[in-house]
Amino acid sequence: MRQATIERETGETRILITLNLDGTGKSQIHTGIGFLDHMLTLFCKHGFLDLTVDAEGDLAVDCHHTVEDIGICLGMAFREALGDKAGIRRYGSAILPMDETLMVAAVDFSGRAYLGMEVTFTVPRLGTVDTEMFREFFYALAVHAGMNLHFRQLSGSNNHHIAEAMFKGLGQAVDQALRVDPRIEGVRSTKGVL
Repeated sequence: MRQATIERETGETRILITLNLDGTGKSQIHTGIGFLDHMLTLFCKHGFLDLTVDAEGDLAVDCHHTVEDIGICLGMAFREALGDKAGIRRYGSAILPMDETLMVAAVDFSGRAYLGMEVTFTVPRLGTVDTEMFREFFYALAVHAGMNLHFRQLSGSNNHHIAEAMFKGLGQAVDQALRVDPRIEGVRSTKGVL
């Protein structure tokens, strides 16, 4: 089973995450940040990932620590659940339309971390999450999963749609990248390791 449980407790947050890469899109997300719960639920549905998140953070300060630490834990869960990455396709991408928004999402589970994010938000907040925190979330996810992660916004003016297209597109890209392909012996790299 390609799954992992990650628990992280700091002076600012307490997070418990369970991830199953071979799921059906079921999720139980409780972060204390309604908009983030919604986005992670969409990510799971479109990525066929089963995910539970139970998070408590210092939301009386702001959402920064909670959002970033969830990204850290989710990245760690991906890395642990993937193990040696034998047989995975490694790459995945999606061009996702969301009404007036068109978003590109692409991933490479290479073992090397990188975030490229050409996305423009025009409001400071969606629900109770600061829009600048999406970069922090995706950066933490990419670093701790060991993946290249790119977003490019081709069009879009509604900030909710922009965020939603990012999370749905990422789900679809991850679903492609993590599929096991019987043609791949070991890992999909001439180096022999990922």
